[in-house]
Amino acid sequence: MAGVRNEPRANGKYPGWYTDARGRQKHFTGTRSQAETLRMARRLEDDHRQVRLGYRPAPASHDKHRTRPFAEAAAEYRAWGEDQGGRGGRPWSETHAAKIRTKLAFWRDKLGLATLADLDGILPRAEAALREIAASGRAGRTVENCVEPLRGFCRWAIQRGYLADDPLKGRKRYDVTPRSTRRALTAEEVKALLNVADGWRRLVYEVALCSGLRANELRSLCRADLDTQRGGLILHGEWTKNRKDGFQPLPGVLIKRLANFAASGEADDLYRRYPPRRRETPSDPLVYVPDNTSRMFEADRKAAGIKKEAFGGKADFHGLRVCYVTGLLESGANVKEAQSLARHSTPQLTMNVYGRTRETRLSAIAERIGETVLPAAEHAHILARKAAGAEGLDVNAITPSGKGNGRWWRRGESNPRPVAFQPGLLRV
Repeated sequence: MAGVRNEPRANGKYPGWYTDARGRQKHFTGTRSQAETLRMARRLEDDHRQVRLGYRPAPASHDKHRTRPFAEAAAEYRAWGEDQGGRGGRPWSETHAAKIRTKLAFWRDKLGLATLADLDGILPRAEAALREIAASGRAGRTVENCVEPLRGFCRWAIQRGYLADDPLKGRKRYDVTPRSTRRALTAEEVKALLNVADGWRRLVYEVALCSGLRANELRSLCRADLDTQRGGLILHGEWTKNRKDGFQPLPGVLIKRLANFAASGEADDLYRRYPPRRRETPSDPLVYVPDNTSRMFEADRKAAGIKKEAFGGKADFHGLRVCYVTGLLESGANVKEAQSLARHSTPQLTMNVYGRTRETRLSAIAERIGETVLPAAEHAHILARKAAGAEGLDVNAITPSGKGNGRWWRRGESNPRPVAFQPGLLRV
């Protein structure tokens, strides 16, 4: 039976009690008025009695969280993510954690989210905010990246009983088709890029071209990650994009150059002279990677005379990974080998997102089919071109000679012949 004590607490408020739907006595602290506290106790007991009799539904767990501050719940979400919110229960990366913090603060201010109850009915206002972002010229992928932290927070809150339903349910996704694609550099463009980039810049490009490592992954490498016995780089899950440990093989020549560069201590000197502005200086770095690799690549691209936009897409630093994956496929690697070396979760990502087909190779294949199907007399000019040895080049027939200065021989030939660029067979 509901009741209230005769004496208030030290703060002047009266304690009361009532019987809940399960028949258990519950205590609470009321107001400074004894009569008002008694009315509260009787009202609470009546509500629970109706639940017990089936006249009203039992209160859901999310009801008691409606008045919880949004900022407090968002801080709990970030703490969870920085501890185990990543793939496989691993923590978020520093970059992702910073993105979540920034975007949740943006939505808090944009939608006026003071408590979790303010999330009810936010869909129209959230869509209006997204339309503003899209109208500013942002791509669909950028718009989706802006709303994804809020969607992730809502899903997390539902799993913990903080929200009843997803307030963004029913929102239609924007078209995330890329406006522009990255292309794989040609052999001539790679040679021109490496010729204008000397010293540490050339080494960064070579490692990117021969391993497919991203800028942040290159930046995280330390001297201990260079394994000269196995001939490659040791990758750690705390800084790889797929959050998994791994090993990336490299050409032997490049391994020696990396070892010599690491022993010289030049990377440490460069980080002292040009410290990064947006991140901490790596300890015991293997190579020096500046804050803005896009700006570095853009300067070298212009110096090398490489077009920014050409057939197949644009050229930028991340396009070196596209060049690496394309080289894997052209070198004869099967789908599983290419997927493993590219460290992709699915073969579709390797083949459809990063793998490219070169126009010259497609033209050569079309000509070979024509030689088989069409009369030989119509392809007399093709035979002359084959004699020149340009179109019919088989990259799978290339093997290292073990001689010379980075040149490569075709099997059965005694003289070297220039070949198309292949990661792992980089001419140095």
